[in-house]
Amino acid sequence: MNVTDLAEQIANSHELGKAQAREIIEPVFSAITQAATSGNEVALPSFGKFKVTDRPARQGRNPATGEVIQIAASRKLGFAAAKSVRDKLNPPEKPAAKAAPAKAAPPKSAPAQAPAKKAAKG
Repeated sequence: MNVTDLAEQIANSHELGKAQAREIIEPVFSAITQAATSGNEVALPSFGKFKVTDRPARQGRNPATGEVIQIAASRKLGFAAAKSVRDKLNPPEKPAAKAAPAKAAPPKSAPAQAPAKKAAKG
């Protein structure tokens, strides 16, 4: 889903024009972006949290040449889904109906051995 699809869905569910729905959506994204660039966490109850984390500088490798390179420090915007969203993505499994207990296998007996041969006289 992209912004156009989201605006269309909001427009249809609230009897708005697509342009009006987009005028509502854009400031929401701008507010989240502004809060993130300020280093603030954005918590949306029952949806999730956007949080900025700092990544330190580190060494890496150029996969094409194998050369060691320095990767600069950076900031990353992460998202952690709320429990309600995670539960919808991964619904808990319903317990299976209890099946009749399986019949116990008969105990294994020692394998039958052939009678010992008598030593040949000779």
